[in-house]
Amino acid sequence: MTETAVPNGEVSWWWRSAGGTPAPRAPLPGDLDADVAIVGAGYTGLWTAYYLKRAQPDLRVVVLEQRFAGFGASGRNGGWLTNTVTGGRDRYAETHGRDAAIAQQRALNDTVDEVIAIAAREGIDADIVKGGELGVARTPAQLARLKAVVAAEQSWPHTDVEVMDAAAAASRIRISGALGAVWHPHCARIHPVKLVRGLAAAVELLDVPIYEQTHVREISPGRAVTDRGTVRATHVLRATEGFTPDLRGEHRTWLPMNSSMIVTDPLPTSFWDAVGWNRRDTLGDFAHVYMYAQRTADDRIAFGGRGVPYRYGSRVDTDGRTQARTIASLTRLLHEFFPDAAAAPIAHAWAGVLGVSRDWAATVAHDRATGLGWAGGYVGTGVTATNLAGRTLADLVLERDTDLVRLPWVGHRAKRWEVEPLRWTAVNVIYTAYRLADRAEASGSSTRTAWPAHVADWVAGRH
Repeated sequence: MTETAVPNGEVSWWWRSAGGTPAPRAPLPGDLDADVAIVGAGYTGLWTAYYLKRAQPDLRVVVLEQRFAGFGASGRNGGWLTNTVTGGRDRYAETHGRDAAIAQQRALNDTVDEVIAIAAREGIDADIVKGGELGVARTPAQLARLKAVVAAEQSWPHTDVEVMDAAAAASRIRISGALGAVWHPHCARIHPVKLVRGLAAAVELLDVPIYEQTHVREISPGRAVTDRGTVRATHVLRATEGFTPDLRGEHRTWLPMNSSMIVTDPLPTSFWDAVGWNRRDTLGDFAHVYMYAQRTADDRIAFGGRGVPYRYGSRVDTDGRTQARTIASLTRLLHEFFPDAAAAPIAHAWAGVLGVSRDWAATVAHDRATGLGWAGGYVGTGVTATNLAGRTLADLVLERDTDLVRLPWVGHRAKRWEVEPLRWTAVNVIYTAYRLADRAEASGSSTRTAWPAHVADWVAGRH
């Protein structure tokens, strides 16, 4: 497969399907005073602005964006509005107690419904269908991990998981080689760009200006310094996720991890009759280098996974272009899952970056003394977590004593990533080992997780 085999980049197919990338909004006109300056016009920044202005309409809030609203992960993700606790509940149980971990899970469950409710209230048609999340196992080792996950999930309240054997899994979605599955109801399929575009419009209706084409170079107490002028604000909130390393002093805070996607042409009715997938569940698996997918509103399969996981020096892409070998590997995996989709052309491929903290846990924080705040490190679960982060940041800025500001991810700090070349080496060791583990498990009958995965877990700090 050559790089020109399918349209590649152009930010994402989500933007292409929504009419193309937008004409940019006006940049910052020069120096400006505000109460709150938000850096980044993705989900985190826009949700934060939305809840701040809903709570206090006279607050002077501005959003600063280097490219355009939804340019980053908010316009490129897999469209999973799901309840995953990034970093895991066990971490919070160890640091804050079991009740705090349960509160984090309950808050994320509620957030799925909050996003759906706000989209309805604001008239945002984002192709939302709450069909739940299905995770399948296709090797004996994956099935063993699935059973371990189910046992762990069922030891916590509010997880609501259902385990399925091969026949039950096939009755939901017929996937070649599926040995079993787990399902939970707290997930909705969305169109990422329709959500971010509608959210930006809702924020503007609240009299929040979004200044695009404005590169924030440095954040400090009371100041966001840009190439267009300086915004002086009591509160400066960083909502830059995978693009955080571009900010002065933040190069090692979060690592920009690459993830890639492909999408098929629309598939015929005969395919869907054979495969099912009528409830519009999101779909994942139990591989170490896992995949994620959805059935789109116009009957395509959008299918994602890791390609080249990291670019040396925390570099990020400019237009969402991914590698030809990544397109080929995702296409092969798609056809393994759904052989009857092999005749459908791949319509588009793209990539984006997600923010990863050194301990793989998300965070939201605000320092009252300096007015600086931030949220991110979602590790691919941000469609839901960004809303919870936005509501929490709003409460922190407004000094509201709410249940949200007492959640265990508030104020969490991870150590910084290593300097290069250690950072690049670590990430490549992790994903090379995970790929080796997946290959070993696919070619054997053992129910044990292949040893390279344990090496990867150790390097990643997940042991």
